[in-house]
Amino acid sequence: MGAKANIVIDQGTDFSTTLTVTDDSGDAVDLTGYTANGHIRKHYTSTTATPFTVAFTSPRTTGKLTISLSRTVTANIESGRYVYDVEITSAANTRSRLVEGIATVTPEVTRA
Repeated sequence: MGAKANIVIDQGTDFSTTLTVTDDSGDAVDLTGYTANGHIRKHYTSTTATPFTVAFTSPRTTGKLTISLSRTVTANIESGRYVYDVEITSAANTRSRLVEGIATVTPEVTRA
């Protein structure tokens, strides 16, 4: 099971946050050969999802990756409460959930 973390996304703005993957000893995991995916959905059974852009920090030995959404994407997400998670898959095809939680999208007032 992944860590639990709630996030707040401001509608119409660029969003990003960096995740660090560590082992049981607290050391960074080498993410060489890994892929990652993450989505936001209105509820767990929703068939519609908004994918995060995921970028690994170089060098991958730091165990860091960044999830992000552009302001164009966040502008098209209705304000409200959503669920999200981020998973990584190793070169050996082992999938692990890094983080999951509630994503709250706050409404935009300024529209330029």
